[in-house]
Amino acid sequence: MGSDCAVRLEGLPVDRAMEIAKAAEAEVRRIEARYSRFREDSELSRLNRVARIAGSTAIDAETEALILFSKACWEVSGGAFDITAGAYHRAWRRGAAAPSAQHLAALAGSVGFTRLALAPGRLTFLADAMELDLGGVGKEYAADRACEVCRELGGRHGFVNLAGDIRVIGPQPDGTAWRFGVKRPETEDGEIDQVELGEGAIATSGDYERRLEIGGQSYSHFIDPATGWPSSGLASATVIASNCMAAGGLATSAMIMGRAGVDWLIGRGASFLAVDHGRGSWSTPPFRRA
Repeated sequence: MGSDCAVRLEGLPVDRAMEIAKAAEAEVRRIEARYSRFREDSELSRLNRVARIAGSTAIDAETEALILFSKACWEVSGGAFDITAGAYHRAWRRGAAAPSAQHLAALAGSVGFTRLALAPGRLTFLADAMELDLGGVGKEYAADRACEVCRELGGRHGFVNLAGDIRVIGPQPDGTAWRFGVKRPETEDGEIDQVELGEGAIATSGDYERRLEIGGQSYSHFIDPATGWPSSGLASATVIASNCMAAGGLATSAMIMGRAGVDWLIGRGASFLAVDHGRGSWSTPPFRRA
């Protein structure tokens, strides 16, 4: 997952806890192998080979569910969350200079959920040169699935932490909630706030660790699918929800919207903490940061 990950389990013999944790890890590795864009043998890479030629292909229930969830995020975010924006991401990943406005405009016809046709068990791409990017949903899905594996095997107290996206398995054995710190953006250490959770999930999206350095300029790695240009306005967005996929979808959508994402999160009734690059912040309970 490109960062530190952990499974914490309490209230079990050590040997049993290790067995459960290893099963959760195996599930995370399975999902990463299936949906990584860095592996030529992944299911995502297979789909993108079909996408490049505007083809059609069979998909299994797991992949169909991920695409349906992504479509729901696209709808509620007004198009900000868009897994079909891979062509834009590819343009920004390549070369020593930022892509030109003309280049991005030429890619616009290869971006947009309206250029996908999803039927039971089948995905069809309606334009060529398309590319899917599941970076906004894959890690969150893996955290939720790892939590489910732990519960299925008898884990009742603990949490799964995949690079800061956390799904709670259950409260501590005495019933108290777990306390999680929210990292202060653009610093090596330090917390901007803490929250307590005995259930649910918390996910953070931020542009301060993976910014694109191109031609001496720094850009966010979050791309606005409406323009093809990197988003701006927020350094991080942290959201609490019932599961990691929901929390991550809200946080990622807000980052792409920039400062407008703050009002959008408020309108959604989300529990969130958002921070801009000037250290200004906005929050709703249970976050305490003003």
